[in-house]
Amino acid sequence: QVLLVESGGGSVQAGGSLRLSCVASGFTFSRNWMAWFRQAPGKEREGVAAIFTETSGTAHADSVKGRFTISQDKTKSTVYLQINNLKPGDTAMYYCAAASVGRTGLALRAELYNYWGQGTQVTVSS
Repeated sequence: QVLLVESGGGSVQAGGSLRLSCVASGFTFSRNWMAWFRQAPGKEREGVAAIFTETSGTAHADSVKGRFTISQDKTKSTVYLQINNLKPGDTAMYYCAAASVGRTGLALRAELYNYWGQGTQVTVSS
């Protein structure tokens, strides 16, 4: 059974930083994509960053480039999202997602991913 568990969210003031973590169990980091998505109330889920576990190649949404960085630690089966210079517009539930080996699609589109975590809330106050 695949389980993705996110942590690291919280309430911070604008300009602050957070590092989100996603620990995967029952899932081998191989040639597959893992990603972070976010969803604010009343808005669609948005892919913000993705990483290809074999090469550590990454993709980041234009809206977060320069502030968000995705990384991985294969030895810990963990994917991270470093978020700097937080803005109130970053307030959302952040979800970790994983795609099984062999699945294809756009890295920042939800359709690629078949495993999802429960999410961690990030709230940014001005």
